[in-house]
Amino acid sequence: MSATTSAADPVPGLVGFAAALRHAGLACEPERVQAFLRAVDTLDAADPTQVYWAGRLTLCGEPDDLPCYDEAFASWFMPQRSSRAPRARKEKTKRAKIAALQQLAMAAGPTPEPGDDSLKVAASDTEVLRHRDLGELSAAERKHLRELLATLTIEPPRRAAMRLRPHHRGDLDPDRTLRAMLATAGEPIRLKRHRRGKRPRRVVLLVDVSGSMSPYADSLLRFAHVVARRTPMHTEVFTLGTRLTRVTRQLRQRDPENALAKAALAVPDFAGGTRLGETLRAFLDRWGQRGAARRAIVVLFSDGWERGDAALLKEQVARLQRLAHSVIWVNPHAGHDGYAPVQSGIAAALPHVDRLLAGHSLATLEELLVEVRRA
Repeated sequence: MSATTSAADPVPGLVGFAAALRHAGLACEPERVQAFLRAVDTLDAADPTQVYWAGRLTLCGEPDDLPCYDEAFASWFMPQRSSRAPRARKEKTKRAKIAALQQLAMAAGPTPEPGDDSLKVAASDTEVLRHRDLGELSAAERKHLRELLATLTIEPPRRAAMRLRPHHRGDLDPDRTLRAMLATAGEPIRLKRHRRGKRPRRVVLLVDVSGSMSPYADSLLRFAHVVARRTPMHTEVFTLGTRLTRVTRQLRQRDPENALAKAALAVPDFAGGTRLGETLRAFLDRWGQRGAARRAIVVLFSDGWERGDAALLKEQVARLQRLAHSVIWVNPHAGHDGYAPVQSGIAAALPHVDRLLAGHSLATLEELLVEVRRA
């Protein structure tokens, strides 16, 4: 039986559903909730289909909200069916990936006969693409890489919050325990507990767009767009070259092509020189010291070539490490055989870096996401 029909007054259940959506990440403002209640009042509140569409049209603000809304609706109004939702989403994602693989196989050669063999070949091509160097991809491979980037699973890192949240485990909550005793004639029937909640930790992406990094700059900025779209309020993106440019606002746009075009217009030194020390100092003076880098995970994408003073770069990376929770240096050349960090910039900064990773392929970018989440 749905939550709307389980009681004579459906309003508490509908308001609770809106609160569950807000907890899941949707921006359910009071105005949207009031519009939802007015819409349900004109419909049949006992019909889950009508309630579903009333909430979808009033509580969802953008297409990205729909999957989260569907999951929350199934869990709230149809709990007996909610266990099937993850499997349905996986099947839908699987079908979308198979369709993309088929398109790639058709672009690579003659149309194959439908069957398991064609899918295996397409899947093999995708697995090869995951490990290909981003700077050596063809136009067709770059197009397919953009589709694969959109399917990345972004789980933001978490940090302990200052506010305590009710929890079934943790320290004793005396205030809530005493309030609960008022309803039981002073008897402590059930002890209330709380623990610190979790909040997303800020992630700062610093992308080197100098001439030596130009083969990787487009793919790395698209990767930054995916991360910024997943956690827009806790992600900052800057480009480094001969000057510092903040492109966070441009990369928060939904369409990746439009976002990359706006970012390209905002960056005046694309494929230019490299002054990592000076640009890092500008970042720390204007943004990092004021809070952007404090207790954040800072990821620096650069090959380590420095035209400026290497001692200045070493000083600024050490300063960054003191502010940040973790500093990760991603060097596309680190994934090549025989690589050694002998460039002047990275050799000077390496003692103050927590991790040195390779970011030359989609597989290594997935490893980077795992490291960021663990940090």
